[in-house]
Amino acid sequence: MVDVAIQGGSITEGIVGTPRFINPVLANSLADQDLVSLIYSGLMRKNSDGTLTPDLAEKYEVSKDALTYTFTLKDKIYFHDEKPITTDDIIFTINKIKDPIIKSPKKGNWDGISLEKIDEKTIKFTLKQPLASFLINSTIGIMPAYIWNGSPIELNDANTNPIGSGPYKISSVSKQSSGIIDSYDLISFKKFILGEPYIKKITLHFYLNENEQISALENGEVDQISSISPSETQILKEKNYRIESLTLPRVFGLFFNQNQNQIFTDKNIITAIDLAINKDNIVNRVLSGYGVVINDPIPPNMINYQKLNRDNDILYEEKLKKAQDILSKYGWKKGEDGFLQKTITEKKNKKTIYLEFSISTGNAPELANSALLIKQDLENIGMKINVKTFEIGNLNQGVIRPRKYDALLFGQIINNESDLFAFWHSSQRKDPGLNVAMYTNVKVDKILEDASITIDEKSRIKKYVQFEDEIKKDKPAIFLYSPDFIYIVSKDIQGFSIDHIITPGDRFLNSYLWYIKTDSIWKIFSK
Repeated sequence: MVDVAIQGGSITEGIVGTPRFINPVLANSLADQDLVSLIYSGLMRKNSDGTLTPDLAEKYEVSKDALTYTFTLKDKIYFHDEKPITTDDIIFTINKIKDPIIKSPKKGNWDGISLEKIDEKTIKFTLKQPLASFLINSTIGIMPAYIWNGSPIELNDANTNPIGSGPYKISSVSKQSSGIIDSYDLISFKKFILGEPYIKKITLHFYLNENEQISALENGEVDQISSISPSETQILKEKNYRIESLTLPRVFGLFFNQNQNQIFTDKNIITAIDLAINKDNIVNRVLSGYGVVINDPIPPNMINYQKLNRDNDILYEEKLKKAQDILSKYGWKKGEDGFLQKTITEKKNKKTIYLEFSISTGNAPELANSALLIKQDLENIGMKINVKTFEIGNLNQGVIRPRKYDALLFGQIINNESDLFAFWHSSQRKDPGLNVAMYTNVKVDKILEDASITIDEKSRIKKYVQFEDEIKKDKPAIFLYSPDFIYIVSKDIQGFSIDHIITPGDRFLNSYLWYIKTDSIWKIFSK
């Protein structure tokens, strides 16, 4: 006999934040995104390993020029109130995302794409040019048009009492007298098209901060919590909690502003900075080992982008010596104050220049502590560094948007490879663009433009390899680390997997396959 999963059991999870917009159009906070992952279904669904599978769609057909995608819906697909899902609901959802007045964070994914209803079960999408990420975009959750029509989307009661077609539906909600939501009880949706979930009930409790969230775990109020800081994880590890972690597609690095400080035009200086920063030290001391060292603009776990050329394992002491030799070779010497300087001739006059710059970053502990370690490493070889920390809101408004920094220590979220356009294309140099290194390279622009419309995966990968090669030559930034997503998981859960997640909410993508209860049956019946 063998054990097989059966329906039953429940779990309780603690989340930091307060749900506000539990809909796929506006969901932006972690709390909103977590609930959207559990409550809604899309035409396609991301699997826990990063691949895609049809969800509400029975099939899709792509035209030879990759400009037309025609989806056919499955039979007997229903929302949680048991009303049927039609192509009208899909058109409504996508049109709300495209509406410039609503300002959906997903709007950029759907610009330039038109929709046509063929019939109740068939819908056609027409693109202006091929889009490699289109199928990923089609995982967006579908909203019931009949519930959301008739009132502004931001004011609809369905924001906090949503109805979707995903694996779990809302059973009850607990609120404070002020209206703030304390918790949701979600129960499995028997008509979920990919199969009724095994776990019958998931309860989500919401907390103001990480300390409250951890207290709830230790008090037994919740079974699991997510997005934990590395320092707290170490403490929980010693208490024998089950810890799951996975490297997120986040790229943290030092982005240089040549307009603000001319020393960054010298690639030898950038090379010396890169060699002198002890990246392993940052991962071990700041992230408590929950992260990986990176040297490239593409995250290490992005599907099929395994790096072919790894850096040779050079001891940090050797790198440090190499950095000092480079600076010495190009005339940098320590002055009486112990910092590097050199004398240059400018318009027949000699003048002394100093190797100094500031690092601007956020006041989040991981950023601030990383900046201090970098300052220490660089001052060890004679560079003079001034660390400026800002509250994250002020950093965005007063520093990043006007590009007022020498070097910026910050992170990029790479949801899929097409996001690289926003971070490195020259058209994105000025606010609201995200090219914070203000990088300009005509060749890279062309590579990114071509890659975004290249459907063939092998051809696309070759283009991104070219992109990385150009970035390595030009050195507009130094890439430091990618952090881990950390999840404290109930020891009772089986079938749990987070092989590949982009956002924390993705941990629920295969929640319908999690199970707690098992039964023993004859092996011949186990299929």
